[in-house]
Amino acid sequence: MNIMHFIGLDIHKKIIAFCVKTKEGIIHSKGVIPATRPALIEWMKTLPQSWTVAIEATLFTGWIYDFLKPHAFEVKVAHPEMLKAITAAKKKNDQSDAQKICDLLRVDLLPECYMAPSDLRELRRILRYRTYLVRTAVQIKNKISGLLMEVGADYNKKKLHTKKYFFEMLENIEDVPPSVIDMLKLSRSNLEIFNGIQKKLVLVLKNNQLIRDRVKRLQTIEGIGEITALTWVLEIGEPERFSSIAKAVSYCGLCAAQKQSAGKEFRGPISKKRNKHIQTVLIEAAKLAPHWNPQLAEVHNKELTKGNRNRATLAVARKLVAYMLSVEKNKKDFHHIESDQSA
Repeated sequence: MNIMHFIGLDIHKKIIAFCVKTKEGIIHSKGVIPATRPALIEWMKTLPQSWTVAIEATLFTGWIYDFLKPHAFEVKVAHPEMLKAITAAKKKNDQSDAQKICDLLRVDLLPECYMAPSDLRELRRILRYRTYLVRTAVQIKNKISGLLMEVGADYNKKKLHTKKYFFEMLENIEDVPPSVIDMLKLSRSNLEIFNGIQKKLVLVLKNNQLIRDRVKRLQTIEGIGEITALTWVLEIGEPERFSSIAKAVSYCGLCAAQKQSAGKEFRGPISKKRNKHIQTVLIEAAKLAPHWNPQLAEVHNKELTKGNRNRATLAVARKLVAYMLSVEKNKKDFHHIESDQSA
């Protein structure tokens, strides 16, 4: 009979610290290996036949998780924020961190976090890269405006970034140094490249068979566009992991932090423990959705009467989460779902 061994990994950019223990806490082996695929292959040859491994969620966790999964009995990912609270200590180094992760796994106290399937993570990486391109394009637009303001040029702010107006402006502009004209042309060229790439990425994502039907169903909700739908699908992953709307709202960072002591409860500002990618998109969507969706407009107006526009936006964002989660779990278009199920 094979004895199960438990492994804790502390992952960094170039190295991986590991600790292998039995169920009783006896150390089988520990050390440090390079964070490369060949090194992991050689390391796995030294392991017992049956082993379960725990790794902390970091930037480098994904490829290691996928690489170890076929060989391990089970691979678990530890929640980084909760792990810090549990393993807080004066003495902290890679070896001790790996041993603490191993011990938490061994006694079944590891604070786990969700790990999306690899195919969804690949698509999510593309979406986040598209977001990076959009932000870079905004920076370029701001730089174009800045260059024109530096030389005192007169321009139409609303039309500046349209192709026809931009080049007509360059032909008629006066008293502008040639170097500024060259930088404006270069910036415009880069802007068109970034816009073209991000549009191609969106097309690839929304036509992907894995998520195409989910995205189309979500877009049946008035006020939900393709970017909001794509972000929801790829950041949420599998909607079944949320047992309630409240948990989905919390994950999206749309509720206040809760503090309770001596029978008194305090609500602070919006919690920073959230998925920042989906939070940003949902808040932006909540600002526009009431213009297209009468139900959301009613929610917004009701909260707005209390005098706080930000709270009204958050209320709409929370309602959007409820709608999308309902559509996802029912696997039906929004207009087929009864209003009491969507609320």
